[in-house]
Amino acid sequence: MLQVEELSLAEINHEIERRRTFAIISHPDAGKTTLTEKFLLYGGAIALAGSVKGKKTARHAVSDWMEIEKQRGISVTSSVMQFNYEGFCINILDTPGHQDFSEDTYRTLMAADSAVMVIDASKGVEAQTRKLFKVCLLRDIPIFTFINKMDREARDPFDLMEEIENELGIRTYPINWPIGCGKEFKGVYDRHKREIIKFEAGELANGQRAVAKEEIELGDPRLHDMLGERLSAQLSDDVELLDGASYDFDMEEVRHGKLSPVFFGSALTNFGVEPFLENFLQMTPPPLPRKSSVGEIDPFNKDFSAFVFKIQANMNKAHRDRIAFMRICSGRFDKNMEVLHVQGGKTMRLSQPQQIMAQDREIIDEAYAGDIIGVFDPGIFSIGDTISVPNKKFEFEGIPTFAPEHFARVRQKDTLKRKQFVKGATQIAQEGAIQIFQEPGKGMEEVIVGVVGTLQFDVLEYRLKNEYNVDIIMDRLSYQYIRWIENEDVDPKKLSITSDTKVVQDFRGNFLLLFTDNWNINWALEKNEGLRLAEFSRT
Repeated sequence: MLQVEELSLAEINHEIERRRTFAIISHPDAGKTTLTEKFLLYGGAIALAGSVKGKKTARHAVSDWMEIEKQRGISVTSSVMQFNYEGFCINILDTPGHQDFSEDTYRTLMAADSAVMVIDASKGVEAQTRKLFKVCLLRDIPIFTFINKMDREARDPFDLMEEIENELGIRTYPINWPIGCGKEFKGVYDRHKREIIKFEAGELANGQRAVAKEEIELGDPRLHDMLGERLSAQLSDDVELLDGASYDFDMEEVRHGKLSPVFFGSALTNFGVEPFLENFLQMTPPPLPRKSSVGEIDPFNKDFSAFVFKIQANMNKAHRDRIAFMRICSGRFDKNMEVLHVQGGKTMRLSQPQQIMAQDREIIDEAYAGDIIGVFDPGIFSIGDTISVPNKKFEFEGIPTFAPEHFARVRQKDTLKRKQFVKGATQIAQEGAIQIFQEPGKGMEEVIVGVVGTLQFDVLEYRLKNEYNVDIIMDRLSYQYIRWIENEDVDPKKLSITSDTKVVQDFRGNFLLLFTDNWNINWALEKNEGLRLAEFSRT
């Protein structure tokens, strides 16, 4: 490997230019994790793809590593994977599909330069897709759509496109078009090349290996025999309608999430995965600039910088470790370099820098803007922290903390396990999976936990039991709203509030108010002149 001093600026820029960093979002069961696996399969990162719930193999999906995920067959935490494909270095951020974890999805999108939205061809846009998509729009990044499960009976492709436009408010442009569905799914028509990509299923239609394909021009006389009279006529009619009625393809609109390129395929059988990957990599941008306290930070700036977007404890049960995930925003990282942890005000070397393939890790010597690296965290990092070269002190734009919508009082059953309870609850809160609040003047023997979705309560209880050996008692509370007190000069004890409004503190010491309804929020604002309440805080 080249040493730092031997690398020219041109070589560093070339490495950054070939980076592609994207997140995959979808409703549960739309096939997001399966699609992620197939990208790894085509990139040569894995030799055999395992289905999350597949009966043919006992393997679990590479990207689902937490035990509760394997039991339920769902992703409840984001995972990170990197591989190379046709000259590109690809970083995939696989997000939780469940809306109860939309906050984790948003933090992950902060680290991505584009998003792939996976939609089930038989179900279309589902409720949770809407919520995740709104999170996507907040980032102003390209959004690509993969309409999955064409190997099953599917809805009319035109209806699916119309629904995406009406439900999500984004225009669509099909890059390819499906030929049939279910058992009759023959392949896709590439609108740019004006040719058919016909897939050969053979014996490997379970999608564990790459599938063979044959490319045939639209006017080829063999086409009628290959597709049959009905599908051939249907394709001809569809192509004519598409060419006359669809939007013009505008890359600038794609870049700002106004126009979504649409692809059809089947992640399970691999049909359409490779054409999607190849087109997507040509359209999706290299690393984008990031907003900071000193203006935009250019990824091609030679000075290294990064921010923490995710913290995960106990990825390795044997070591009980804690990993801080960082998105590199500019320059080149070298494992021996000294960096500044801006919020902590300390210069340090990042310990055990590694790239992650779900729970598999590889210690690295270098990384570039666009890459995601994990570093050992002794408990000093928080979500949103900025890392930079020592002589450049600035902060990247903060990551919003969503207001919890469900609350519970939580305490340990065994009072002798207070230490484990405090450690477990604090570490899980620092990951951003839950938010912990204390009543002023009270200790951590009993805490109020706030979550965006109720499934997070189940994950908290499961993880405290299995990772920290603590059984808990959980009592749900009737509060529905939380507001951060923005005034620094306000004494919470002197506020005029209703009897069913509670004053609490977060683990940073900020004061908040818990409300049972909107009436109580209005009361607090009316009775306390000048009081400013915020719906979320920025980390």
